[in-house]
Amino acid sequence: MKRLLTLLAASCASLAAGTLFSGSYPDLILIIDEAQGKVIDTIKLETGLPTSVRLSQDKKTLLVSTNDHAGLEIIDIATRKVINHFVLNDATHRYRMQGGAPDPEGKLVYTTTTQMTKQIDRYEIGKPKYTIIDLAQQKIVKTVDQPTEPATGAAAGGEGGAGGGGGRGGGFEVSPDGKFLYQFGATVKVLKADDFSEVETIPLSQPEAPAMEALGLGGLQEALAEPGQRVSLFTFADPIVHNRVFGLATFDLNKRKFDFKPIGPSPMAMTYLRVAPDKKEAYTVIVNGTQGNRRCEFWAIDLPTSKLARTAEVACRSRFSFGLSANGKKLYLYGAGYEIEVFDAQTLQREAVWDLGHDMTGGGLVALP
Repeated sequence: MKRLLTLLAASCASLAAGTLFSGSYPDLILIIDEAQGKVIDTIKLETGLPTSVRLSQDKKTLLVSTNDHAGLEIIDIATRKVINHFVLNDATHRYRMQGGAPDPEGKLVYTTTTQMTKQIDRYEIGKPKYTIIDLAQQKIVKTVDQPTEPATGAAAGGEGGAGGGGGRGGGFEVSPDGKFLYQFGATVKVLKADDFSEVETIPLSQPEAPAMEALGLGGLQEALAEPGQRVSLFTFADPIVHNRVFGLATFDLNKRKFDFKPIGPSPMAMTYLRVAPDKKEAYTVIVNGTQGNRRCEFWAIDLPTSKLARTAEVACRSRFSFGLSANGKKLYLYGAGYEIEVFDAQTLQREAVWDLGHDMTGGGLVALP
């Protein structure tokens, strides 16, 4: 009887497992079955090395950016085939893309680009520009000069500021109706999606302290708890003794309102926030110390109460990315290697190591039921 129950439990877990899509050298998207813990298929990209993988708002396609020639590819999830691909580079121009956010209809991509023009003896590097890319026309259809602002908070660097839209001014999210862009950084800028003109600036409280202590928001696509809402980690420092504090920030994309809930003293660094499908818990990896004194921990956060629920030390890696399984039951550490380390989300203890036989780029991990 006990063996039967064990087999039934394993069977249920297998049924609840999902599928992972991840970038890999030199030009592949890996399709990983969570139940088996192995690669079951690959998708060959047409434009080179994948640097980011992002799920469309309707969850029917994947938007993949590639490094070799500033390429974009669209993958149909149902057929697991590339249905559109093109590059921005040409004989005399090269582009550096900083992230990218698709519109709700999956027709346009909003991003930031830097153009490099080939001269006789050098490349002339232009200024960063807000950019709209039309996927059907396979080209840039509009650029607007981006205001020059010092990078602060999450936009100053680290995983929290690199998720999309560019380092200067922070990352993009698109409003549910597709009419507005939200650029997260030292402030939250609301821009018109058609021409990037500023509609509103929502200030974030800034202490009278160095930029590294300014309030910053982290985590983009993976921290979208539900349509129209973004749940993110934030850090800030008080203006007197500069104690750094972290907490949860919830931003309503429709009402343009923030709700901040401090939790406790801030660590040196935190990864993206991963929100479980049931919206009850979220997870991050924190880092304290440097080099030989580095200490890394999983932190599980109870979302209804905004309290730290559980912590557990985990071996630090020099480079890593952090992901969550499709059912929210497993945590993943991966990137810059051939393996995914699997941890139980409740106990925060390592359960398995999957050797995928492919060198993952760390460009993103999308989990689907």
